[in-house]
Amino acid sequence: MASLSVDGIEKKFGATEVLKGIDIEIESGEFLVLVGPSGCGKSTLLNLIAGLESITAGEIRIDGDRVNERHPKDRDIAMVFQSYALYPNMSVADNMAFGLEMRGMPKAERDAAVAEVAKLLQIEPLLARRPAQLSGGQRQRVAMGRALVRDPKIFLLDEPLSNLDAKLRVEMRTEIKKLHQRLGATIVYVTHDQIEAMTLASRIAIMNAGELQQLGTPRELYDRPTNIFVATFIGSPAMNLIPATLALTEGSVTVAIGKGDTQEATLPLPSDDGLQEHVGRDVILGLRSEHITDTPVADGDGQTRSPLTCHVEVTEPTGPDTLALIRIGDIEAMARLGADTPIRPGKAARLSVDMAKACLFDPETERRIGS
Repeated sequence: MASLSVDGIEKKFGATEVLKGIDIEIESGEFLVLVGPSGCGKSTLLNLIAGLESITAGEIRIDGDRVNERHPKDRDIAMVFQSYALYPNMSVADNMAFGLEMRGMPKAERDAAVAEVAKLLQIEPLLARRPAQLSGGQRQRVAMGRALVRDPKIFLLDEPLSNLDAKLRVEMRTEIKKLHQRLGATIVYVTHDQIEAMTLASRIAIMNAGELQQLGTPRELYDRPTNIFVATFIGSPAMNLIPATLALTEGSVTVAIGKGDTQEATLPLPSDDGLQEHVGRDVILGLRSEHITDTPVADGDGQTRSPLTCHVEVTEPTGPDTLALIRIGDIEAMARLGADTPIRPGKAARLSVDMAKACLFDPETERRIGS
């Protein structure tokens, strides 16, 4: 295990700026996931940490030691690639032992290390096979095993599950999380899949266009996104973004949806801390689908739930609950209703909104306002 510091990292390919001053501190034993859309720079950052690309500016430190100029083999890092990169002419055992052999480890020690990791990953029956004789999930385990036998300071994983089908991805996510809990290893994991990020990470770094948008725990990013990009990237379905205006109603700050004669709803905020100065301004109201529900206002913390009259356009039963596309005047939003809800499409409905979970964003800067 080791700590990792990414300090002011910049990367240019010619005149193209790919990374724009990335700062991340990763603690020993942490599982950090780099997530963002294609082309945001997350794989480039992983390659810089591994030493596969040179850094334009900034510093990378492992356990406090600068490694900018160190060759990849001298950084004590193991990398698992999207393609698995297994040698097709070697057995599973030889694939796993190859790196150790290149480092001059005696055969008896190599065999013992391979046997130990094979038992951990439950691939002992596969050791004599070649990669072509393995399924996608088995190849992924072998690629993980090849990294594990080295016992490196840091593991780097570059979209290791993207070649697997949906069912196997779910299974392998669980296996990777169990493996991390068992080993306590420091892991930096790249994915474009926000569900992978939410389920695996100790902390998530969300990137876009070469910039770090927010760094925090999955819960922090889900509940308190720092800007509209994070709000819509994390969560499925994405956070509802509803144009509104901050108003003052009986001395308390409220959120008014719609304007003037077309005002559709006024929702009170449980706290107006830091919002008084924004009264009268347009805002974007952010609400997750589960915070617009058919739960009665009186249930639970009734003080933070507010009634909302809407029109139901479409319902989508998912098993444990029902997603509903609703319309508030001319504004569409997604609500999450009970599995056995009596609410049907084409009808008006009276739902409740948990305003304690609301986020407010500035329409111009797209950054969150208030506490």
